[in-house]
Amino acid sequence: MPEIHHNYVDGAWTAAATGETFEVHNPADRSAVVGEFQQSGAEDANAAVAAAAEASEVWADTPGPERGRVLRAAGQRLADRKDELTETLVREEGKARPEAAGEVQRAIDIFAYYAAKASDLGGTVKGSSSDDTRLYTVNEPVGVAGLITPWNYPIAIPAWKIAPALAAGTTAVFKPASEAPGVSRKLVECLDEAGLPDGVLNYVTGPGSEVGGTFSTHEAVDAVSFTGSSAVGDIVGQQANETGKRVQLEMGGKNPAVVMPSADVDEAVDIAAGGAFGVTGQACTATSRAIVHEDIYEEFVAGVVAAAEEIDIGPGLDGADMGPHVSQSELDSTLEYVTIGTEEGATLETGGEQVDAGDGFFVEPAVFSAVEPDMRIAQEEIFGPVLAVIPVGSYEEAVEVANGVRYGLSASIVTQDLSEAHNFVEDSASGVVKVNEKTTGLELHVPFGGMKDSSSETYREQGDAGLDFYTLSKTVYMNY
Repeated sequence: MPEIHHNYVDGAWTAAATGETFEVHNPADRSAVVGEFQQSGAEDANAAVAAAAEASEVWADTPGPERGRVLRAAGQRLADRKDELTETLVREEGKARPEAAGEVQRAIDIFAYYAAKASDLGGTVKGSSSDDTRLYTVNEPVGVAGLITPWNYPIAIPAWKIAPALAAGTTAVFKPASEAPGVSRKLVECLDEAGLPDGVLNYVTGPGSEVGGTFSTHEAVDAVSFTGSSAVGDIVGQQANETGKRVQLEMGGKNPAVVMPSADVDEAVDIAAGGAFGVTGQACTATSRAIVHEDIYEEFVAGVVAAAEEIDIGPGLDGADMGPHVSQSELDSTLEYVTIGTEEGATLETGGEQVDAGDGFFVEPAVFSAVEPDMRIAQEEIFGPVLAVIPVGSYEEAVEVANGVRYGLSASIVTQDLSEAHNFVEDSASGVVKVNEKTTGLELHVPFGGMKDSSSETYREQGDAGLDFYTLSKTVYMNY
């Protein structure tokens, strides 16, 4: 029998009031049950919010260095359990082991970063126009935050929401995605073992409509941070706005890698292939479009096809380069887009077939050439290892194509022309712009967020900006 895992509410591990559970299966071996989790409902979500609200004042009054101590101790526990966490992540989400280990390390690093930041939180002192007035600001916790996270980075994204919230003195209710809730449950275990006071963080599994919907609408929740699809994000944002909450939404992407004639083609292939096929293409920052100058187009297509065909596909724990999709529905979606691309008239150069690599959701990485900018495979987020290669005749056309989608999350240009590099930074309608780097991969101490339909464009995540969402600024005029 699989182990049954409970919610974490008010410092206690508890079963859902519904009395129901759901199973999580290994996407590389769908017959293997990784664990059984609580199918919670609104009653469970309400209890979690009540606990966070009750703990809010005490946690806000806890000195920053003490909050930092708890985060630092939790981070050390994450580090001590890194191998265990990595294996859990691979088993429930499907990443290749090196990718999973890198994600776990990122969570460890995030907790170390915000542990230090917690001791350094304060306001600013400004000069006053009066001789007898001291003018300064103080930062106060926002109150209670509702955190809703996706399955594709099931420990890193929870870490970069939970750690700054707790560092800032804000309490939280947290709902992980049902496809991969186990590794974040272990993150909560580490916080519990580190001495986090009861009620400061509450973990509830279950459907978004019940649990997430309660977090987004409850009057005691002051802020909602969501990462996931644009369709769900729009609903969360509307619910939160209707009840006057602070909102942070990070959603989809259709990220371009622009390749100009001055680029080293081999380097450009490595950058585009790494961004497109890493983590099975299941990243909001994945490279979905390669926009390539016609002078080097054929050479680039040949190179990226060869790169795709060299990828070893199979279970992440067996040493494969690329693991499975997380679920049948995600696999079906990728296969459907391969069909759409072919029907639209693009050329399928390689891949796009389901792979028999055991009882899992495996697919070959696909490369399309002769893609037109208005094709669906060039406009819609696919969330799988599918790269659309689009020919262009100039830098100006490349920028027009790169910006000609509803999303604006991450973009890169591969060039040795300094003018093109600087111009692209200004011209790209994306929240993250990279030069001679893949669209994926983020530093944890700088802001992250998108533009257009990729984001609510309200508050950024990570770095100092990650703390801004969870704090309120108060300005003080001290006339003495």
